[in-house]
Amino acid sequence: MSSQERHRCFSKILWAVEKLQGRVNYPQFEAIADVIIQTMTGPWRFFHTPEHIFEVGGEEDPIEVLAALFHDLVYVQVDTGMNINICRYLAPYVYDREGQLWLADTPPTDQLLELVIAIFGFEKRQPLLPFHGQNEFLSALVCLRSLADILSLSQLAEICACIEATIPFRGKTASGDATGYIIEQTPSDLLELRLVGVNSQFGFGWHRQKITAIVQRAVRVANRDVGNFASPSSARFLDNTWNLLPETNHDLTYVNSYTVQDYRRSLEKMEGFMNFLNPELVFRQYAEEPPTPTYQQMLQATEHNLQVARLYLGAKLVAIAIIEALSQSIGREVPLSTMMGELPQEAHNREPVALEQFLPSLPTPKIDSPLEQEVLELLEKGRTAHSSYDVKHSPVATFLVKSLGFARVRSLLPVAKKLFRGHLSYQEFLHHIEPAVVNQIITATLQLFDQRRNLLSSLLERSTLSPATNSRNQVAH
Repeated sequence: MSSQERHRCFSKILWAVEKLQGRVNYPQFEAIADVIIQTMTGPWRFFHTPEHIFEVGGEEDPIEVLAALFHDLVYVQVDTGMNINICRYLAPYVYDREGQLWLADTPPTDQLLELVIAIFGFEKRQPLLPFHGQNEFLSALVCLRSLADILSLSQLAEICACIEATIPFRGKTASGDATGYIIEQTPSDLLELRLVGVNSQFGFGWHRQKITAIVQRAVRVANRDVGNFASPSSARFLDNTWNLLPETNHDLTYVNSYTVQDYRRSLEKMEGFMNFLNPELVFRQYAEEPPTPTYQQMLQATEHNLQVARLYLGAKLVAIAIIEALSQSIGREVPLSTMMGELPQEAHNREPVALEQFLPSLPTPKIDSPLEQEVLELLEKGRTAHSSYDVKHSPVATFLVKSLGFARVRSLLPVAKKLFRGHLSYQEFLHHIEPAVVNQIITATLQLFDQRRNLLSSLLERSTLSPATNSRNQVAH
């Protein structure tokens, strides 16, 4: 656990509590900071890290700062469970039934639980679902229990509203009113309605403008939480996407041993997710927060990044499908490094041997749009940041695009997906691809294997002691 991150977290808690005129307790703040940083630096955290929560909180509003520090504290899918220090806050409220978390039927005397349930619109004895607010609900509950004797219940409610808003990628909900009309409500509309009920239930005395301001603040936090989607650099957007992959695909952390299928499945899930998303599911606007011109810019930037990601991931999926099909001639669970070569950082002061060294250099093909040009540069030159489990660039996908063009690669993506679903054999899939392209990749793979063989043979040739000579030397000594 980084002492610098722990101190930064402690300082933010202290600053926020002092701004809110809460009860200052240094030992308690240190303990809270310990829990937050210890959890956010867990072995599977690559994107949802301390730096992320510091960014989401901003620097100006103490409610936003505190909400951000806690909003990703519970992430069951990523952490494969919960930190023991978090469990002690949640044990009275949740239980496990055959691997499914459920909200317990606790007495209505616990104001904190009743408050979180009311703001999230949950019910007791309901299952907690990973993609329907489970993690945010539990994070909010830990937050309120941690700060219960430090801030007022009204302030805790405002923090909880911000955490609820970070449940991502929710669309409008349609419902009928008393007259029979169908009304579509955004997540922010529903939060506002629940806050009206909370205000009445707990007697906070919030006026209408106050409730509007609470939802606006929650929208600011929610939009900063997914701010990467509107990055002006598609390369940086993809950097963060690559940080997300190992959080839910833990096999990728085993560098040079994860299989071709492990890597393909992680790309497949991310490509499907990017095709599911649209900008309106990512960013929100409520009562001119953010202002309409800013909101439209966020939507436009998000749409561009999604288009880049879809084409980029699609090309990589076709490429990995070919590598997967070829790997079947060796075995069923072949490490990706066997087919592609080891990562540069794993070469240990020697020149790494990689498949790309044996692929022919090709001229740039005809490009039909600025989007294709951008994606080709990302494939060929690479993303911005290094990844511990992958190279920045995509040599096989680059080779495919330069050999066949983007239109042909696009047409092969549905064929690759048939392969992944088991509707095509590996041989049938390879027959859909131009033989010259497949043969060049096979030739490059054989050259990679030959180079490895040569390196191993050179060790034998440089050996100065044969087994017999070595035996005589041992006798002499």
